[in-house]
Amino acid sequence: MNTFEFVNISAQIFPDREALVCEDQRYNYETLQQSIVSLACGLKRLGIERGHRLAVLDTNSDRYIQLFYATGLLGATFVPLNYRAKQDELGYLLNSAEVTTLCVGAQYHDLALAVRPSVSSLQEMISCAAPREGMRSFEDLLIQEELEPVEVDDDDLCVIMFTAGTTSRPKGVMLRYGDLTNLVLNSAEPASEDDHYGQVLVAPFYHIAGLTAIMLAPYSARKMVVLRQFDPLRWLETVQRERITNAFLVPTMLKRVVDEPCFGDYDLSSLEVLSYGAAAMPPGVLLRAIDLLPKTVGFVNAYGQTETTSTVATLGPEDHRLEGTPEEIERKKARLRSIGKPVGDVELRIVDSEHRPLPPGEIGEVALRTTRTMKGYLPQDGKPVDTSKRDDEGWLYTSDLGWIDEEGYVFLAGRKSDMIIRGGENISPEEVEAVLYRHPAVEDVAVIGAPDEEWGEQVVAVVVARKEARGQLSAEELIAFCRERLASYKKPSIVEFVAELPRSPLGKVLKVALREQRKSLV
Repeated sequence: MNTFEFVNISAQIFPDREALVCEDQRYNYETLQQSIVSLACGLKRLGIERGHRLAVLDTNSDRYIQLFYATGLLGATFVPLNYRAKQDELGYLLNSAEVTTLCVGAQYHDLALAVRPSVSSLQEMISCAAPREGMRSFEDLLIQEELEPVEVDDDDLCVIMFTAGTTSRPKGVMLRYGDLTNLVLNSAEPASEDDHYGQVLVAPFYHIAGLTAIMLAPYSARKMVVLRQFDPLRWLETVQRERITNAFLVPTMLKRVVDEPCFGDYDLSSLEVLSYGAAAMPPGVLLRAIDLLPKTVGFVNAYGQTETTSTVATLGPEDHRLEGTPEEIERKKARLRSIGKPVGDVELRIVDSEHRPLPPGEIGEVALRTTRTMKGYLPQDGKPVDTSKRDDEGWLYTSDLGWIDEEGYVFLAGRKSDMIIRGGENISPEEVEAVLYRHPAVEDVAVIGAPDEEWGEQVVAVVVARKEARGQLSAEELIAFCRERLASYKKPSIVEFVAELPRSPLGKVLKVALREQRKSLV
């Protein structure tokens, strides 16, 4: 299915229903559909067609969404770019994806013009804002003509999305029209008469959670309210003003929302579902959010990967309701560390180093199989990338470690590259972190391995203490706390206190940076 149909179908059924809000721009489904067709007519005159690759370098906006759907209508390939990329990084992304047309937000004009000479495939540059010398104007592309969507094959390349690149150069994940169609048809409810739903979009559209949101909401004919970038006050104001029912936040965003001094001044009673993901959620942040937000809010932990076209497992609202006997509440709190169970169109199993399934309770690699697994990675320097991640039976090996309990709940145990091996024993950093998070004076923590001449590696805990405990909490206290709750070889040998942990823009702890910092100090 052409991605344009996600909007087009809703425009045929509910043309007058509000579709998109961004700053002072408001669209119903008919005007949104018309704006996409108008833009596609202009892009077609520039020669954009199947095989061409159109990239966007900008923060979230209504024009970003129009460009995504106009590219799909023409059967071309969409390339959302990380707007935090520096010049060399941007050049690498553009060359790797062989981008032919680049659409640029105002604050990135100078960067785009500087990188242009180094990108041989680049034919056109378009300003998403005011006209700029050396770029075409977005407004000049709008042509009021009719245009039928291109018939695409499920295997045609729809999106190239780059991974975060926290441990290596970003990889270009190739997702097909069929992958996105399978996600939407298996995950979203078709449009219905119920028109009260509204979703606030703050995850950047260059991230899989952000991009899939602009497909799932239109297919269900829901209102999208786009914030260019996240700000906790603006988020609270938007939820109240627009009567938002659904939202997605990464853990760092949720923390900033509940930490906002004016939090209690806003009416959040419309909120029905708050999903979170993209990074590990500190238990204290989640428990605080559950306590502070209206009891009617259903929390959902969504675990997914770009390579599987977003979400593959969820921990649903019922598992977030901390009700029952004290024993049941403690069991539910422990379960909040889980990513839940696989969604309907996904198979998940835990495997050993030979890719053999493991029984419940044993840690191994998370393997996934679904009809929306990526086509593959773009080559890097003309060479294939990570071809071993998929086997002939369609299983994708994620490099995430995890285990499954007797009830089928999946728990993550870190990345394969983060596993600590001490005296021949494997130690999961996440297991040690989970124990340290239970200490009332710990606000944030990351556990890494460090070289040790005798044992191979030692366990290092990098800790952010709560404000009231700073200067009082000691390494000895935390090591003793772990000694009582873990096998002796798993307890930290070293505890280091820091003001904050280094994180990616989406909140993932940068353990590579922590290891590099330790090396520089040794």
